[in-house]
Amino acid sequence: MRNKNLFVISMLVLPWLTIPFIEKKTIKRFLPGTIMTSIYLVIEGIHAEKKKWWRFNYKIKPNVIGELPLILGPFFVGSIWILKYTFGKFKLYFILNIIIDSFFTYLFIPLMEKTHYVTLVKLSKFKLSILFLIKSLYMYVVQYIYEKAFDILNSSPKYINEEEKVKS
Repeated sequence: MRNKNLFVISMLVLPWLTIPFIEKKTIKRFLPGTIMTSIYLVIEGIHAEKKKWWRFNYKIKPNVIGELPLILGPFFVGSIWILKYTFGKFKLYFILNIIIDSFFTYLFIPLMEKTHYVTLVKLSKFKLSILFLIKSLYMYVVQYIYEKAFDILNSSPKYINEEEKVKS
């Protein structure tokens, strides 16, 4: 159990050690897509538990989903890094996500199964890869919509306040 605790804590903390290397402006810019997708992942985790797609043998607390360290660690920080270097270059974003998701699915999942952290039950690795692909597309679309909406808000004409109306 001690090794599993160390594994989970490391998985949660190590990615956050890279955050000082990202500008605050970049973090703020990509938080909306990252946060919305993280919320989606929590909801998906609850659904997956009910459908027995996978089983997390490690529980932080009885009512906390087992994938929370993955969501708050490598996913959250990794998403900011990926968006930082690929947002606006969809082909690169898509290819990089396929590579990272494949690495996670075919190399990291077996490692986590050996440590008894997670077990795929009713979901094959291929279906998990497709699920990852859908989530990466979701995150890109959310970030794209956010940026378009933010651009519209910033480019809208400034309304004259009442004092300026009175002066003219």
